[in-house]
Amino acid sequence: MLKLCGFAVSNYYNKVKLSLLEKGIPFEEELAYPSQKDEFRQDSPMGKVPFLRTERGVLTESQVLTEYIEDMYPEPPLYPKDPFERARCRELIEHIELHIELPARRLYYEVFFGGSVSDETKQEVEKLLEKGVRSLTRLARFAPYIGGKEFTHADCAACVHLPLLSMATKKAYGRDFLDEFLPAAKPYLKMIAERPHVQKVNADRKAASDAYAAAKAAKK
Repeated sequence: MLKLCGFAVSNYYNKVKLSLLEKGIPFEEELAYPSQKDEFRQDSPMGKVPFLRTERGVLTESQVLTEYIEDMYPEPPLYPKDPFERARCRELIEHIELHIELPARRLYYEVFFGGSVSDETKQEVEKLLEKGVRSLTRLARFAPYIGGKEFTHADCAACVHLPLLSMATKKAYGRDFLDEFLPAAKPYLKMIAERPHVQKVNADRKAASDAYAAAKAAKK
């Protein structure tokens, strides 16, 4: 049986977890936190999560896990069968993660973990995010799903990454970039949140976040 390793606060972990749930693939969860210890890096060379234990060995990087899941368990499909539409789906994932989530991640230390980010970093990230979200308006369809009529892996990515963009920009800039540049995203995310597997992922994430906050408070 597949074993997904990571923790439920991680949006990339939840992206893969949601794909597994939506495809009905049996799997186990193994709690793991990022680490640079040699033993941990035997499984995850970069010391990151998530990673996936398979019967043939360990795989890393969330998009690699997504592709492996689809290749090994093609039914029900979470990629379009048409090659062009399949590429468009991958394009959405790549755009969201490279041009939105990655820059927004530079704000997380301050907006979610109580740290501090320099004004220079905030200004640089603000420009990158404005460009990334504006560009997404040309790729996202919301008809009703982000890539078109069918729920796909792009939705698994969007529903875990885009809410973080909304929260991070509100806290960092006093502006919700989704409301400002991509207003169709909020009704879409509300619709997606009604899916049972999305509800489970969100509930598990909230429980893990609450436990992390309680543990952090106990150390003070």
